[in-house]
Amino acid sequence: MNEHPAPKRKASDYKSEVKPVWCPGCGDYHVLLSLTRMLAASGTPPEQVAVISGIGCSSRIPAYTNCYGFHGVHGRSLALAAGLKVARPDLTVLVMSGDGDGFSIGGNHFLHACRRNIDITYVVMDNQVYGMTKGQPSPTTDPEWDSALAPGGTGIRPFQPLVIALASGANFVARAFSGQPNETARIIHEAVMHPGFSFVQVMSPCVTFRPEQAAWKDAVHPAPVEATDDPARAARRIMTDDGFNIGVLYRGDRPVFDPHSGAEPVPLSALERSFAL
Repeated sequence: MNEHPAPKRKASDYKSEVKPVWCPGCGDYHVLLSLTRMLAASGTPPEQVAVISGIGCSSRIPAYTNCYGFHGVHGRSLALAAGLKVARPDLTVLVMSGDGDGFSIGGNHFLHACRRNIDITYVVMDNQVYGMTKGQPSPTTDPEWDSALAPGGTGIRPFQPLVIALASGANFVARAFSGQPNETARIIHEAVMHPGFSFVQVMSPCVTFRPEQAAWKDAVHPAPVEATDDPARAARRIMTDDGFNIGVLYRGDRPVFDPHSGAEPVPLSALERSFAL
């Protein structure tokens, strides 16, 4: 008997009935659109996808999808996702985060998630500000950005997520712009399909607290060179980047973390005996 073809899916199949409550003009609307378009194009059933998040405007996304989801505590989304993927390697695990959640309180998890190279995809919506808590500078904010909460700017060098991801061992590194949802969907899809830990920085404007970011749509441009599998070349490219190059920067070939490789399963009873007094 011939098997029936998999049903063609639509982006709406991956959206929940919960309506987003982001500010008008927020770039995260388009990231959600890109995510659901990517999932529809992949044809992955919603019940085989898990969307994990922490705290922040961007971290609301699991509630807006029709997939399995977990809205975790601040900065711990990657730890949750790592445990889930190790326990359920059959699932497609995506982590949706923001620059505050991912690079400040979650910065240590970011480093070690890159290093471990578990097969998950980390999408960070970077608007260079804490939008949910009314406009504080974030780790990626320019040092001279003047605001009521940081008069004259912080004077602190901004965090460079692409550089950190590459140096820490991420197997796939890319940048996208939320205002280009089809291109963003394509990049996220490539990240999901690439084995190992994939990191996608999505420039997602916060026009409420950073209205000047509306100009990003005219500043972004395709990266002038092709992606590389050479970390040294990728590092040189990122360090000379103007911050608006869009596309895949690096595709690595490191072995994917496998917790079961070469190890015999240990019965629970044996573990219990080892802790007996």
